[in-house]
Amino acid sequence: MHFLLPLLLQAYSPETEAVMNRSRREKQEERAAAAAAANPAAAAPAREDGKVSIPAKFAAPFQACLDQAIESPDAGIAFAQKWRIEGGSFYARHCMGFAYARAERWTPAIVAFEQAAEEAERSGEMVEAARLWAQAGNAAMASGDLPKARGDFDAALARGLPDGLEKGEVHLDRARALVALNEPDAARDSLDVALAQAPKDPLGWLLSATLARRSGEMSLAQAHIARAVQLSPDDASVALEEGNIAVLTDHEDIARAAWARAVKLAPDSSSGKAAADNLSRLPIAKAAK
Repeated sequence: MHFLLPLLLQAYSPETEAVMNRSRREKQEERAAAAAAANPAAAAPAREDGKVSIPAKFAAPFQACLDQAIESPDAGIAFAQKWRIEGGSFYARHCMGFAYARAERWTPAIVAFEQAAEEAERSGEMVEAARLWAQAGNAAMASGDLPKARGDFDAALARGLPDGLEKGEVHLDRARALVALNEPDAARDSLDVALAQAPKDPLGWLLSATLARRSGEMSLAQAHIARAVQLSPDDASVALEEGNIAVLTDHEDIARAAWARAVKLAPDSSSGKAAADNLSRLPIAKAAK
């Protein structure tokens, strides 16, 4: 399989790209909606689940602002600006960042999220500040400013997120930035934490398998891609990487099946196209006797 050996040396392969470029919009909306739907009683410390209740005076306008931003980013920005002047605290800046992100205006989104994080810190809301630094990091990733993204993710982790999914996903996002910055050892450190904190996120296992494959740690790559397949069997990027690892470990039948699945799942995606190209370079399978 000499024609596929360059897979081991790829610094930025299609399956890695799928992780690096994954959309954050749905996750941002989900988190923002969850925050707005939290118990709107008076301000309270972090609950046992790690979430912070929104004070009643902010809950309704925050949800209204998010709704405006989802319907029309410009309307959301206008709502947030007015609300900020009227005393919307860091919640108004949070919504402003969300609205800018919806419009893919990444530079002002970064500024709004960072300002919201700083204001949350001044209010003593360190967990909320951490979440806002993480959103600033994702906006910086989207803008292509990788050093800023890493700095914002570091700031988020330094503010003390509780153990669990959120901390794991910030470590995963940090690992994405570090992969793009060609710092694989540091990325591995964050990935190991991400896998422990967010073991049900298939993207963590996918990126971990890809890094392991690129460094020649094939046993680790096999174990981690198997977990990604288990968690996300219908993801073309996962199927592509499953095939890449299989062909490099002399399992051509598994590689062929995995790449065919990637093509079937998403023929027009980068993963589907890469899988189709790999299939075209495999020897034609012999007919069964």
